[in-house]
Amino acid sequence: MKKGFTLLELVVVIIILGVLATLGFTQYGRMVERARGAEARAILGDVRKLAAAYRLENGTITGMVAANVNIGTSADQMPSSCTGTHYFSYGTSVSDPTVTITATRCTSGGKTPQGILAQTLTLASNLTTGVDTWGGTGSY
Repeated sequence: MKKGFTLLELVVVIIILGVLATLGFTQYGRMVERARGAEARAILGDVRKLAAAYRLENGTITGMVAANVNIGTSADQMPSSCTGTHYFSYGTSVSDPTVTITATRCTSGGKTPQGILAQTLTLASNLTTGVDTWGGTGSY
């Protein structure tokens, strides 16, 4: 009598391994995307510090533009549009005393791999009270 596995047993094992691999790859992709979001959160925090410094220098944030907080098109700035160096593009809006900084996931033109959706991460910071409010449309 020969000892071994039947074809059915082998097929069941292959199916189980396939399901486990699929779940693993899905989780891996989510974790990588969350890491990209962590990078964006750090950049938003840095931009917030620059906005606070601008307010301290000028007494107000009225008139502040993206270039004042290191957002623009120069190589040493955070990109205001999708470029091959970043996963997100960045922008600001001002309503004294609140500055809102937005990171938008690039779906084309950004660092590869591109995002599937243009999800956003926002930081609204009241520079008078120091209250920060995080929001957005993604799972960052």
